[in-house]
Amino acid sequence: MGRRRLAREIALQALYVADVAHTPAEEAFAIVTRREGGDADAETLAFARDLALGALAKRDELDEIISARADNWAMNRMAAVDRNVLRLAAFELTARPDTPLGVVIDEAIEIVRKYSAEEATRFVNGILDGLKAARAGAKPPKAAKPKKHDPEPEKEKP
Repeated sequence: MGRRRLAREIALQALYVADVAHTPAEEAFAIVTRREGGDADAETLAFARDLALGALAKRDELDEIISARADNWAMNRMAAVDRNVLRLAAFELTARPDTPLGVVIDEAIEIVRKYSAEEATRFVNGILDGLKAARAGAKPPKAAKPKKHDPEPEKEKP
């Protein structure tokens, strides 16, 4: 497993602990890294910490972004793992422009596949597809060029 994937999994676990056990962000991260951080180097733990604490600090804002794209799904009705993977990916999409969009989505799908039900991959992928526009600096789709409906009449040759 790559260092970034490990960092994302550690961050997800911290988000999960904070969410389910109502644990403060720093404490949730400390709990997880005491248990899971043994295989991680300092750079991996720093990335995990940035993701986890950043996502937890912006949780309400991220929940609004996700809820706007999760038709008929309240955040509290989502599976805890799915909800926190979405928060993690939404944070990375909005706050980490250095990570390519496709990487954020692919990593989220792989993590959901590992920690949640298989059908959750379609659910998470659908919501993340709608979150692409949340990336700061995302370019709006190009408008189609208007078609000329009335061609100019040909000029008569003298």
